[in-house]
Amino acid sequence: MTSTAETSADRLVLEAVGFSLSRLPANARIAIAFSGGVDSSVLLDAAVRVAGASRCVALHVHHGLSAHADAWLAHCEAFARERGVEFAAERVAVSRDTGVGVEAAARDARYRALDDMCASRGVATLWLAQHADDQAETVLLQLLRGAGLAGLAAMAPKYLPAKASATRVRPLLHLLRAQLEQYASARALRWIDDESNADTRYARNALRHDVMPALAVHFPGFRDALARTAAHAASAQRLLDEFARIDMEAASRDEGRALSHDALLALDDERALNLMRYWMRTLGLAAASSARLGDALRQLREIGAAGEGHALRVDHAGHALRSYRGLVYWEAGDSSGPADETALAARAVSELAWQGESVWRLPQWRGTFIFADASAGEPDAIPVSVLRRAVSSARSRSGGERMRMGDAHNAPGRTLKNLFQERGIPAWKRDVPLLYIGEELLFVPLLGVNRAALPDQPGEAGSHVRIVWREDLLIA
Repeated sequence: MTSTAETSADRLVLEAVGFSLSRLPANARIAIAFSGGVDSSVLLDAAVRVAGASRCVALHVHHGLSAHADAWLAHCEAFARERGVEFAAERVAVSRDTGVGVEAAARDARYRALDDMCASRGVATLWLAQHADDQAETVLLQLLRGAGLAGLAAMAPKYLPAKASATRVRPLLHLLRAQLEQYASARALRWIDDESNADTRYARNALRHDVMPALAVHFPGFRDALARTAAHAASAQRLLDEFARIDMEAASRDEGRALSHDALLALDDERALNLMRYWMRTLGLAAASSARLGDALRQLREIGAAGEGHALRVDHAGHALRSYRGLVYWEAGDSSGPADETALAARAVSELAWQGESVWRLPQWRGTFIFADASAGEPDAIPVSVLRRAVSSARSRSGGERMRMGDAHNAPGRTLKNLFQERGIPAWKRDVPLLYIGEELLFVPLLGVNRAALPDQPGEAGSHVRIVWREDLLIA
């Protein structure tokens, strides 16, 4: 016989899922982040009951952190298939050298993978299974860490992160863990118990197992109270973000990737720090502590707008804050080396035996080389014979590369570093593919053709091309 509690839990879960579904366009597909735990199992099961299997896709991320990860993957696929739901999984490598801890690194890797899977399937909504107990734990953790309003706002019911392709929705955020467990038991669901959830060395687990039960005894309504705190903080944060957007309009440069040094320092400390926090969120960077941001602002005021990047020593989450020719920006890598020689992320070499192609797509650089017809007299025209003499390859910068810009045959070669600096190209724009013919550098985006790679005698008219680099967003 079904108990009243089970019936109530079933109704509450289905109503919560139905409400979130009603906010979506008709027939829109829904991705469900599916770990196989009780929470995501309840969400997937309820989504299928309310929306239908054809509208759902279950997405699983294999972190490889547990010896049972392969078994969990198999369980999740079987659970989805039983319900006729499309299933997809992606394996990720969790870096232990990010300086943010394994939990945070795993979370970041998981969300990147989920967003990639959503994008590849054209799904614009990602449902997450966090609930009221998760929200209460998050608010407590942020309070204990001394977080600001953005941290205390905890998890939003609906949120589109910067640079993400899918809106994150939490349909179960106002329901209790106990209600989800009642639903799961009534439906006879099978789920995974992650052994790491019992390890109280992790702060969240310590709160869940040791602190929350004690709070429930003495303050039965603490979850609702913490949820209201999160809502108040979110409201106040929205006002701060509105101020930041106003300041961003005046300070933003290069489509938000940099800030004007003068415009930033014209603000008082509180407003400047608020802008920096907002700017970092738009860039997808992890939030920095107040102490670190305060130190960054102090250094920026001390060096002045003319200061160069090497004068700053502010590292955060695998990036270094730089100042270059009146601009402030975050550069990948740390501040141990000069700004313009910071190690760039190595990408796999791509090769092309050119046979007249007009487009060479390079997904790892999120861009494309365009080969357009040109006449012999055009600047940077390249004889077709040059492109046919060896296999072309696109490579990352390794440092020390040289090229000759002048037409004179005996003009000296210069380093890419010096050429980038001379043209005022900031470091974050220098992560471009270098086009080689055989082992000879031929073309560098933002700089042009290496004249040393061209023949002494020009080719005949009509037998030339001009190479153009186009970032993804610039291609029609």
